[in-house]
Amino acid sequence: MARTALVTGGTRGIGAAIAKKLKAEGYNVAATYGGNDEAAKAFTAETGIATFKWSVGDYEACKEGIAKVEAEVGPVDVLVNNAGITRDAPFHRMTPEQWHEVIDTNLTGVFNMSHNVWGGMRERKFGRIVTISSINGQKGQFAQANYAASKAGDIGFTKALAQEGARAGITVNVICPGYINTEMMSTIPEKVMNEVILPQIPVGRLGEADEIARCVAFLASDDAAFITGSTISANGGQYMA
Repeated sequence: MARTALVTGGTRGIGAAIAKKLKAEGYNVAATYGGNDEAAKAFTAETGIATFKWSVGDYEACKEGIAKVEAEVGPVDVLVNNAGITRDAPFHRMTPEQWHEVIDTNLTGVFNMSHNVWGGMRERKFGRIVTISSINGQKGQFAQANYAASKAGDIGFTKALAQEGARAGITVNVICPGYINTEMMSTIPEKVMNEVILPQIPVGRLGEADEIARCVAFLASDDAAFITGSTISANGGQYMA
């Protein structure tokens, strides 16, 4: 019987690549999104993957949404916490609203989603939780105190939860992508890309969303049953932790 995978922020960018990869690997896949109805509709039309709309920062919405996914698609065996936002500003200009928006989505959202699938995974003695953090959660980044804190928190969350899930057959891991060739990167001026960003990356190129998706597919598989509490740095050598 096929396992069910749920990917948050799964209709665009890295999340969409992950959802497509997991479907190709034979999972029943569902994807969540926070606001772009047109993108979600186009994604479902292209892939046949069911999409569900809610804010991962809202615990009750996560509880209700996951119950709907499990009723329509199946019990969640694999959770990919991919949803994330940025609200960049130098710290002296950062507002409490910018801080809380990012923490609520990127860190509290990981708690909200994981907490609402944890009981089922424990009962079934199987689970895979993979969270998408960031290179900036490892090394920090100017004007991203909120984002870096949230992504570093995801790493600490993973290390702690992995210890609790190990005996129950649940693995918990985190992936820290570097610069990935997504729609967001296409807005960066060519001069900045060629003279500032690419020289920082030893392999000399951006990563591809499919490369992150392959990392997720491996961690979700039975082949990765002995890997838990780990951080995979997928950044082309830009930062080695």
